[in-house]
Amino acid sequence: MTGTSEEISRWLWKQDRKKIFEIKEKRKKRSLSQNAYAWELIGKIADIMRLSKEEVYLKMLKSYGQSTLISVLSEVNPNEYFKYYETIGKSEIKGKEFTHYKFFKGSSEYDSKEMTIFIDGVIQECKQLGIETMTPEQIALLKII
Repeated sequence: MTGTSEEISRWLWKQDRKKIFEIKEKRKKRSLSQNAYAWELIGKIADIMRLSKEEVYLKMLKSYGQSTLISVLSEVNPNEYFKYYETIGKSEIKGKEFTHYKFFKGSSEYDSKEMTIFIDGVIQECKQLGIETMTPEQIALLKII
């Protein structure tokens, strides 16, 4: 269900008291224009650095993206669950070895605010490489579309 806190509260009062519900704030998804612009800039960076777009994208995720730390049993293969990650370290707890990973959320999962942070970082990289970007006014419009 999507609604205001008041609407959701009224609806919840009518539900079975034994059921468990999860409530989260609905956030504006990133726009397709934001995504297209990020990939355009990533392509330009890739051309200058002589890297693939995927390599540059991963570099940008690591530098400006959203991430979380997770520890799993070392026998678990993270490739089966996640696409973007890096190993942070290992430790042993009660005789079992754990590997610690930093997982990066792909930009397709970003909300508008997260995508804005990501694009700002990509733009910063472009400026350092002498790549022309949109004007601040154009970028501001892109962020609200």
